[in-house]
Amino acid sequence: MDWGSDLWDQHDVIERHTQSGLELLERYVKFVRERAEIEQSYAKQLRTLSKKYSRRGVKEDQDTKPSNQQSFQDVLNQLNDYAAQREQLSENMTLNICVELSRNLQEMRQERKNHLCEVKKAQQNLESSFKLLETSKKRFEKEWREAEKAIQQTERVQQEVSATKADVEKAKQNTHLRVHLADECKNEYASQLQRYNQEQSSFFHSEIPSAYKKLQEMEERQIRLLADGYVQFSETEKNLLPDINKCLDAIISTGRSINEKQETLALIEQYRSGAAPPADVEFEDYSQGVKAAASDNTTTHLPKVRIKQLFHKKNKVTFPDKNTPSSLEDLSRLPPDQRRRRLQEKIDDIQKELQRETEQSEALMKMKGVYEQNSQLGDPSSLQPQITQTAHDIARLRGELNKYQVQLAEAGGGTLQHYPASSEYITVLSDPSVSPSENIYEYEFDEDFDIDVPIGQCTALYDFDGGSEGAVSMQVGEQLSLMQEDQGDGWVRVQRASGHVGYVPASYIQII
Repeated sequence: MDWGSDLWDQHDVIERHTQSGLELLERYVKFVRERAEIEQSYAKQLRTLSKKYSRRGVKEDQDTKPSNQQSFQDVLNQLNDYAAQREQLSENMTLNICVELSRNLQEMRQERKNHLCEVKKAQQNLESSFKLLETSKKRFEKEWREAEKAIQQTERVQQEVSATKADVEKAKQNTHLRVHLADECKNEYASQLQRYNQEQSSFFHSEIPSAYKKLQEMEERQIRLLADGYVQFSETEKNLLPDINKCLDAIISTGRSINEKQETLALIEQYRSGAAPPADVEFEDYSQGVKAAASDNTTTHLPKVRIKQLFHKKNKVTFPDKNTPSSLEDLSRLPPDQRRRRLQEKIDDIQKELQRETEQSEALMKMKGVYEQNSQLGDPSSLQPQITQTAHDIARLRGELNKYQVQLAEAGGGTLQHYPASSEYITVLSDPSVSPSENIYEYEFDEDFDIDVPIGQCTALYDFDGGSEGAVSMQVGEQLSLMQEDQGDGWVRVQRASGHVGYVPASYIQII
């Protein structure tokens, strides 16, 4: 059973049905395209949301932020990856479904048009043939009636007594002519009838069934494409589910890896100062009168503690990025525990960098020896700038390492280990070919380590006589150098422009 044999007389039905199928395919293409646009918009909104809640500015050091805050950043990063998968889904739907189905839809529209045109053309040919048949039939009918009239006229002429022989002969000739024309029209009509019957048989048994069968095959392909489009619509997203699940599993893993106990202990490790709480406030006996007051001036200066100063905000301490080149850093302002921890971190970083520079220097020295033995492999002098620079870097790192170890030993965090420069670096640095400016690293770290350097500037808010031992006087508006911050006792160490160094009340100055 097929359309050609069973629906040969249902042209309008076939035409409407095939048009409806193509319209359904077109609607599905539009549906998938709008779904892809929704996915694209969804991915864009997810990226905007992730960017909104991400930390901005310079990336913080991992050691200075709790891991649960970093975990939230990891969740936002995974959300970005999730958005990327949604964008990929939108792209795959557009390319694999919309583009492909649109191309097939265009081809089938043209194919349907061609098949319908074939049917219409065959129908027009059949109608033209039928008109010719009708024309020949009417002509045959007309000529036969004229022939019958001529025969009857001849018979009347022959029966008339007054008719001459010439009249009878003329009537016979006219009858013979009309009969001859009627026979010709009859033959033409029979021929045209046979031709029409053949064309009609071909139209209904060959041309129409063939065209309708092709339309049926086209309809079946259209239905198959639509069915495959449904499957691909689901498989396109299903193929991305493993990657999407990875993002979601990573978020789950991030949440389960957070240890609340370690988070609270990390705050202790980061901000523990190691300082002891202030001692009990001594009783001041004012009943002793002037004698007690006089004795106070001779006693050892003991800074007084103000309760509100125990909880005042410290100046924010920023740490350099670990990825920046190693440089000397003043860590004396930090509390003892934090200072020891930061010094140990700096020492570890410098030791790693020193190891890399040492390995590079050894490799350069070996290469130079090879070049000296075989000059064809290269020029030994071409390596001298790199060897010199590496030697300078090693000397600089050794100097920094020694200084940080001295500070760590003073903070009670370790023993001093001096790293003298090896003979090969001394040889390089003392090479006459090296310019004096390049030898600066040889003497750069030989200075005294105990130089007292100001850590800031401050302005006096009130007059202070500095009568107590260890204190220094100051006047309102005087500019002072801040040598040491308040350690919790309410006093700071400053240096006047005259060079005098001593303590003043922390509440009497304003740090600039």
